[in-house]
Amino acid sequence: MTPGAMYLLLAALGAIVAGLVVQDRLMMIVLFAVAATFVAISAGMKLSQLWARHQRRQMHLQIANFVAQDASPSFTTDAEGEIGYQNRAALERFGARGQQSLTHALGELFANPGSVLNRLQAKATALGAAREDLVTRRGHVRLSVHQIGDGDFLWRLEDMAERPSGGRGAETISLPMLTASKNGTILFMNEALRRLTGERYRTLDRIFNDLPLRSGEEHEIGTPNGPIRCLVSEIEARAGRREIYLLPVAETRPLQHDPASFEALPVALLRVDGHGRIIASNRASRALLGMLPPHPTMVDMFEGLGRPVNDWVVDALAGRAEHRPEVLRTRHGEKETYLQITLSRVVEEGRPGLVAVLSDATQLKTLEAQFVQSQKMQAIGQLAGGVAHDFNNLLTAISGHCDLLMLRHDKGDPDFADLDQISQNANRAASLVGQLLAFSRKQTLKPQVLDLRDTLSDLTHLLNRLVGEKVLLTLQHPLDLRQIRADKRQLEQVLMNLVVNSRDAMPEGGEIRIETENLYLKEDFKRDRVSVPKGDYVSVKVIDEGTGIAPDKLTKIFEPFYTTKRTGEGTGLGLSTAYGIIKQTGGYIFCDSVLGSGTCFTIYLPAHDKAQGDDDEMAKPIVTQELAQSERTATVLLVEDEAPVRAFASRALKLRGYTVFEAENAEEALEILEDEGLAVDIFVTDVIMPGMDGPTWVVEALKKRPGTAVVFMSGYAEDVFLDGKPPIKGSAFLPKPFSLSELTATVQNQLG
Repeated sequence: MTPGAMYLLLAALGAIVAGLVVQDRLMMIVLFAVAATFVAISAGMKLSQLWARHQRRQMHLQIANFVAQDASPSFTTDAEGEIGYQNRAALERFGARGQQSLTHALGELFANPGSVLNRLQAKATALGAAREDLVTRRGHVRLSVHQIGDGDFLWRLEDMAERPSGGRGAETISLPMLTASKNGTILFMNEALRRLTGERYRTLDRIFNDLPLRSGEEHEIGTPNGPIRCLVSEIEARAGRREIYLLPVAETRPLQHDPASFEALPVALLRVDGHGRIIASNRASRALLGMLPPHPTMVDMFEGLGRPVNDWVVDALAGRAEHRPEVLRTRHGEKETYLQITLSRVVEEGRPGLVAVLSDATQLKTLEAQFVQSQKMQAIGQLAGGVAHDFNNLLTAISGHCDLLMLRHDKGDPDFADLDQISQNANRAASLVGQLLAFSRKQTLKPQVLDLRDTLSDLTHLLNRLVGEKVLLTLQHPLDLRQIRADKRQLEQVLMNLVVNSRDAMPEGGEIRIETENLYLKEDFKRDRVSVPKGDYVSVKVIDEGTGIAPDKLTKIFEPFYTTKRTGEGTGLGLSTAYGIIKQTGGYIFCDSVLGSGTCFTIYLPAHDKAQGDDDEMAKPIVTQELAQSERTATVLLVEDEAPVRAFASRALKLRGYTVFEAENAEEALEILEDEGLAVDIFVTDVIMPGMDGPTWVVEALKKRPGTAVVFMSGYAEDVFLDGKPPIKGSAFLPKPFSLSELTATVQNQLG
């Protein structure tokens, strides 16, 4: 609110109070007098403002009349830099710039005008006026500013005559010369150079064809009669400026090389001119590169593995990258070749050039790539497995204590729905951790005997929704298809990943076929550095009619984070996860593809007959039948290094009537068992613990307590469960995360 408006508001309030509230006549007169005073003050302030505006307009009008015919462009601006007035010279040079900033107008004249204008305006505010000489695209200018009134400024742009920065008398000497700034802007050209080039140029690259300049060497310049060569001499002048003198030289015959000796050298060599063009190659280099195309350049022939090839060549020509080898990639027909190339700078007849020495580094690069990939896969696998193991412990504690809370709330309780949400989301998190473990191939699978026809039949509805309306999904099975033994949920994930990839490869639609068949391999089948043992298998093929995969990418598709899709369309984890699940199941997965025709993924899974043996102990379903309270009198030794998991498991077992002894590690558990009078019916132990692991201490304890039931718990089985079987005969395995009912039911089943 302005002061004038505030005074009017006070006057109105005084009048209202005087007329409606105050009853005393004298007080009423006083209030009306005060209100009239406020009105008079407000009117005076308003008149003062109007007069100030009139004075400002008059001053601007006088300034406009004063500079209207000035030959130099002039502007008036407010404190924010907005243009209010332009004289005729400014209109002719910059066009109408009303309501625009002076920074925007002068941006066409020189770079970064904002900092210059702010600096000058600050000086003018303090001193009344300021000026500065600048080098612009059009030559030297002087920019001056005067403060007018309280917050306005008058700017004037004055063109200055070309200053002979090359020294006194430079304009009259017959030797061509110029003065340039550090960034290559030409500040001055003498008459001799202007006659030679035909006109006045603003930057060095408009004159010289082979920058950067090297003093004492020949360089090529453009003239109206064609390019000529000049010997360049450069002198550093004051303020970092460069004085460059040119001495035209007569064309001489190039140095004669012995083509026979160059051709016969056993080392692969290339000769490269100052523009990066390959002007000669010997027999050894053509054996590596094949026949060179017409007028080849280094950029055309080689692909850098990091920095651009052209930058490397420019640095070598400038002497900054001599004898510094680089490994580059090139193509010889369909073959991809890696070459180690060393550049050496040479000067012939005043012209710089390069000699490139080539050596084949393909085998070395292949070994390096294999080593790096091996290290990367090992590191990622360890990271994924370790993270998943820790998360499974956390999720066990979360879901377990949630189960304990749910025991104290019935379904009608308002808190029960919240607890149920926690439990469901913990289960979703456990599913994500399962994918990490599949990626690192350390997950604990729950294998069961499956008929693929039933599995695919159950999955068909979901797959049809995934592929959409443009894609037709068909299934083909033999009537006598044999059974397999696998984790149903994980196998479904593999099939979904493959079908989704096939769908994405057919943006215009098509057909995806899933075919199964029985196979018998009479001898070991070798493919892609993998040997598939002979025997009975069930094969699953996922075939599409999509765009296909290039041959050089087929070997990489199962690598983590590698994807042939565009950025944002794929993570590169789908096929690597599928590979991990199939390998851990004991199967094999291969890919065949033809560009433009389609792709076929083939999975080999060992055939399984029920008659060969029931599912092992790890695959037995958990029976959740309840025992009477009086029958739950067994003693449990619980060994778990994670305190939250141990606390939940102990409370869960005690709630079911068991007597529980807790131990933080294997050593503490063995100390408890030294009491021969203590009867323990079952060991419930974690597998991976600091110090002695679960199977090791259990084997030691069973020597003195044979026949004791055993339950192993773990986030993943790792290497202690060889071939998917527990290390202790008759033991059970409880994968983390587990619920309260799964824990108590597993213990109950082991106790019989």
